[in-house]
Amino acid sequence: MDKTSQHWLKRIRSSNKPAYLLIADLIAEDVRSGRLTPRDRLPALRDLADTLELNYTTVARGYAEARKRGLIDSRAGMGTFVRGSTPGMALRGGSAAEMTMNLPPEPQEPALLAHLRDSAAQLMAQSDWNDLLRYQDFGGTREDRAAGVHWLRQRLPLCAVERVLVCPGIHSALTALVSLLARPGETICVESLTYPGIKAIAAQLGVQLHALPLDDDGPSADAFEHACKTLKPRALYCNPTLLNPTTGTVTRARREALADVALRYAIPIIEDDAYAMLPPEVPSPLAALAPALTYYIGGLSKCFGAGLRAAYVHAPGPRQAERLAGALRATTVMCSPITTALATRWITDGTAEAMLQAIRAESVARQTSAARLLAGHALRAQPESFHFWLPLSSDWSMVEFASNLRAQGVAVVASAAFSTDGTPPDAVRVCLGGPMSREDCDIALRLIADTLEHPMHPHANVM
Repeated sequence: MDKTSQHWLKRIRSSNKPAYLLIADLIAEDVRSGRLTPRDRLPALRDLADTLELNYTTVARGYAEARKRGLIDSRAGMGTFVRGSTPGMALRGGSAAEMTMNLPPEPQEPALLAHLRDSAAQLMAQSDWNDLLRYQDFGGTREDRAAGVHWLRQRLPLCAVERVLVCPGIHSALTALVSLLARPGETICVESLTYPGIKAIAAQLGVQLHALPLDDDGPSADAFEHACKTLKPRALYCNPTLLNPTTGTVTRARREALADVALRYAIPIIEDDAYAMLPPEVPSPLAALAPALTYYIGGLSKCFGAGLRAAYVHAPGPRQAERLAGALRATTVMCSPITTALATRWITDGTAEAMLQAIRAESVARQTSAARLLAGHALRAQPESFHFWLPLSSDWSMVEFASNLRAQGVAVVASAAFSTDGTPPDAVRVCLGGPMSREDCDIALRLIADTLEHPMHPHANVM
């Protein structure tokens, strides 16, 4: 029995902590102290169980916990090894360092957080609670819709209150719009890589999606026109600014071309501009180019917080707004009055703008780290975006890469989740926001870089 094994046995005998957790703790301690170094081979499960006077299952759980923490890797036929110099990520909720959900970073400025608490408390103290607990006018009160107009006018200057509806999040607005514009079996045109939510909505409603090829300027206008001639689509769905997942923004020329096709064939446009507030400058929205056809959607989930389920739809006209209100009523009943009251307060008193600025600044800082730590790799990103698109070399398939990272404690999304044409590229989307601190984000990025740079790592996981 070597000194390390003697030390482990002594600690296990003297501790009340579950042995499987203690095994992972001891591996971490020995890595920090230098008793274990990167690429050191650990004992086989059965040998270590005999040495530590434990059963095989307990030691297997200990190694599994150590893998979950990013401390070790295993390869069939080769054994278990200490990972390289890149720190592992502690897992949240037993899953992974969460880089899958496209959440904005959470600003930690004490003054801003204190203001959020104080303003929310003040609103609740001043409100009529009975009123907040009743059914509300559908689409929001005039005050709520006026707040929506104030928010949307940053991108859509001609926004009008009689054409705006308040919705419980962008996803609910999309569900209502797809159900309003298309019947089961009918077709909507979308980008070939697009927001997974629109795929789920279409599948639920039995609506077909027709993929438009993407290039650096955006979805193909020629392909859109061909679809209009041959398929008679019921609408065009577009996420034109910081596209989820690729971060691409449709150029002004391509927006004009798409709007021209839509106008000539009278095809409604669903413009999901969830990320439009993040960049300081964005081309004019499709709603400004084809106002009589475009349902423009903006909200607070990507520039304030995903839990603030408040979104605003600007319809092509009052009649279309009334029809959409009926679809929203059927699918969502109404917004939460408490959530809407908070959104209205924070938009009108400037809090939403302050939060937007803080999210922009934090996103820029994290994208700067990503560009530095992943230098030499072909990531696609924009400074104010809190996600990036990472094409992979021939060393990895998207599924293998995502699975390998998950085994090391980092969760990303493979491109298949976004594909609408059945031919996803080998790429993944990585989110830099959510509850992760900037330090944890950097650790995860270093692990991603290490995995990219050592695709045939001798102790890489075989999934």
